Amino acid sequence: MHISTDPTTPRRTLLILAAGLGSRFGGFKQVAAIGGSGEIALDYALYDGWRAGFAEAVFVIRPELEPFLREHLEPRLDGRLSLRFVYQDPADLPAGFTLPAGRQKPWGPGQA
Repeated sequence: MHISTDPTTPRRTLLILAAGLGSRFGGFKQVAAIGGSGEIALDYALYDGWRAGFAEAVFVIRPELEPFLREHLEPRLDGRLSLRFVYQDPADLPAGFTLPAGRQKPWGPGQA
């Protein structure tokens, strides 16, 4: 595989939607270890993205996941991909819409 170093070639960005609560799973599945050395599913997704030529990964997450993800992922990436985090907030709605009283859960990938 050839990855261009030409500065006129657009950088490819991997978008990862990972703000779910994991209600049926019983916790944040985004940070559950599944590999023999403590790998999480996102480790595999980032590795595959890097091998496919992506230069950056943007995570749409819940704010409380960022510290764990930074601590876990940054050393493993060793500068291969840059990471950015954006938050999915249930109250971040288009004009004319209001958050129903008591709503805590994200709206899902459509809102992200």
